[in-house]
Amino acid sequence: MAHQHQHGHSHTHHHHDLKGRNLLISIILNAFITLAQVIGGLVSGSLALLSDALHNFSDVLSLVISYMANVLSKRKASAKKTFGYKRAEVIAAFVNSATLMVVAVFLIIEAVERFYHPKDIGSDLVIWLSIIAILGNGFSVLLIKKDSDVNMNMKSAYLHLLTDMMASVAVLIGGLLMKFYQVFWIDPLLTLLIALYLVYMGYDLLKQSTKVLMLFTPKSVAVNDIVVAISNISLVKNVHHVHIWQLNEEEVHLEAHIDFLQDIRLSEFDRVLEQIEKLAYDEFGINHVNIQPEFGKCDSKQIIVQD
Repeated sequence: MAHQHQHGHSHTHHHHDLKGRNLLISIILNAFITLAQVIGGLVSGSLALLSDALHNFSDVLSLVISYMANVLSKRKASAKKTFGYKRAEVIAAFVNSATLMVVAVFLIIEAVERFYHPKDIGSDLVIWLSIIAILGNGFSVLLIKKDSDVNMNMKSAYLHLLTDMMASVAVLIGGLLMKFYQVFWIDPLLTLLIALYLVYMGYDLLKQSTKVLMLFTPKSVAVNDIVVAISNISLVKNVHHVHIWQLNEEEVHLEAHIDFLQDIRLSEFDRVLEQIEKLAYDEFGINHVNIQPEFGKCDSKQIIVQD
């Protein structure tokens, strides 16, 4: 027999709606910035502006992915989708962090090429468009920052926007130096630094989201510690066949088989189960517990069983 319990979550629907609204505002702003930069890049002949436009376009796509994931994650579970779309935001974080890395590689290649072939650029247009981009991206960054601390999907969107704002700052500095000092090598140097920062930030998020998708045990939970804690409960003889995984940012699941010392009643099992649920939640932050009770059953008693 298996029994499951879920502790309530603090995330309200109002908070989810706000998150979606903030993403939508950022999408519209970034689409406008991208269009302005493409036109400006073609008119001024600035490769820096066009590369920033490409970066911005990748932001628009990543924000659309994040927005869709945010909408999907609120959908109810069904008979065909028993977990609903709770993984949508983790997948969005994975896709977005992977694209961050790809954009970074393109920027590095571009910066290296520019070192060898500096371009003469119409700097006034570059300066004004980069200021518009900084203001637009800066506003989007402020909108999304709060949610980025607690949500992987929002963090991936936030990183795209933050690096884009930094890229626009680089384009602005480059534009000013080109206008007043004819220093053309500063543009690729700043592009290179932004790209390296992008790799550094993107890799961490890629690693995090991959671990969740691969059902790895969350870093905050030590399997042996929870096994010892459950084993100390009276009537429990052995804890084995343990699985601990993260469904999304809000849900951590524990699944285990428990061998009992006596052939206990179901009502007694329920009392033990309540103790396990409380212990799992209070000490390890696990909010879904699924226990299979056993008495004298002949199976592997190892903590981790490879099927």
